[in-house]
Amino acid sequence: MLNKYIKVIDWYIIKKYLGTFVFTIAIFVVVIVVFDVSEKLDNFLKANVTLNQIIFQYYAGSIPFYIDMLSPLINFLAVIFFTAKMANQTEIVPILSGGASFNRFLRPYFICATLIFTVSLFADIYLIPFTNKLKITFENSYVVLDDPTKSDVHIQLDKHTFVYMQSFDGNTRTGYQFTMEKFNGDTMTQKLTSASIAYDSLKHVWSIRGYDVRYINGMREKMIHGEKKDTVLEMKPADFVLHNNIYSAMSLKELNTNIDKETIRGTGNLYDMLFEKYYRFVHPFAAFVLTLIGVSLSSRKVRGGVGLPLGIGFFLCFAYIVVDRFANVFSLKGGLHPMIAVCIPNLIFGLLGYYLLRKAPK
Repeated sequence: MLNKYIKVIDWYIIKKYLGTFVFTIAIFVVVIVVFDVSEKLDNFLKANVTLNQIIFQYYAGSIPFYIDMLSPLINFLAVIFFTAKMANQTEIVPILSGGASFNRFLRPYFICATLIFTVSLFADIYLIPFTNKLKITFENSYVVLDDPTKSDVHIQLDKHTFVYMQSFDGNTRTGYQFTMEKFNGDTMTQKLTSASIAYDSLKHVWSIRGYDVRYINGMREKMIHGEKKDTVLEMKPADFVLHNNIYSAMSLKELNTNIDKETIRGTGNLYDMLFEKYYRFVHPFAAFVLTLIGVSLSSRKVRGGVGLPLGIGFFLCFAYIVVDRFANVFSLKGGLHPMIAVCIPNLIFGLLGYYLLRKAPK
């Protein structure tokens, strides 16, 4: 049944495609691991981490992350390499001369691109958050940031409650210069100020020390001073501690839950979370876009063999990374909506792919 739609020439291209892709990924992974070990060996020794932790926590989390991040670009280079080699050996001309259209010639490429897309989508949604959690847990435990805390943090806990903390010590779980304000509509009804507030991890409560509460009822006000007060607040110490790429370690369910909370709180992290969510769904489509560009670019026989197509391929890889990073920055810092930002690279290079398809040999 399958052979009715996939012919011998299709199987030939599919084997070349997937074989080159897997081999190239393996080479990249070996090179990355070798360089990473040489760079971090001193850190591993100083932190006294075991070989089991390095292999089954750090690299078990890092390798899938690097494969997922680089797979579209490795896929692109693999397509250019073996397609340019086929064109240089005059294997494509007989296919097109035999009556097959260029669109028909693209069929095995897009079969492979669909397979890569499916695996990448599954990995981005289910696998990569789990492996990233292993990697980030290891890094946050053994790689110390110079200043791991946020400062001057404003958080909205609910529709009526706003808090402010000037600084936070992650080691002692203590915040300084704490303020909590409660509103009824636009009118402030209560304001609490405290020199320090600490989180009790056993009771799961916040202990407010040396506080003053100001109650406001129209023109009437009342001040109360207290030495210590335990209360439950809808915030955690993690809200005041910086962790690299923490959202990439969240499952889709956790990400949606935090997006709902952040929509109310407004601490400035909403676009980071939305970008991460949309990126997981849009990123795999790069397999189709870059495959189209790779085939259209390298299917013509040129003087000099595969060198020129590969050179152009490396340039386009660099351009894709630049556009992707700029879109990320414009989303997180420039106010560009995350859905538009994650789609920009594929839209731009999709138009380039369509143009190259029109110019490809028929």
